[in-house]
Amino acid sequence: MWARSVSFVLGIWLMAAPAVLGYADPARTNDRVVGPIAAGFAFVAIWQLMRPLRRVELVAGVWLLAAPWILGYEVAPTINSLVVGLLLAVLAFLGAKTGKQFGGGWASLLASGFHDHR
Repeated sequence: MWARSVSFVLGIWLMAAPAVLGYADPARTNDRVVGPIAAGFAFVAIWQLMRPLRRVELVAGVWLLAAPWILGYEVAPTINSLVVGLLLAVLAFLGAKTGKQFGGGWASLLASGFHDHR
């Protein structure tokens, strides 16, 4: 849960970073799009059932690592993007265990004798 919480805070930081660090487009727009995505998916992935959604944090992190060169950032947003991107990518792999098994799909219904009830 702590990794998702840190990822959530990083997403919030991305939304605030353009104003705090004073940088403009295209980094500003990118951070204001990726920030809510990272924060939202990190928040939802706090719950064990939704933990697989942490993979979106990995995608966001990889994008943030590549964005400075693809979009042509200046120095401050480049450093911010690289640090936050690396942290999101690493955090996506941490705290991924779930203590319970959820669901099971059709196989669990069939195994429980669902097909015998008429």
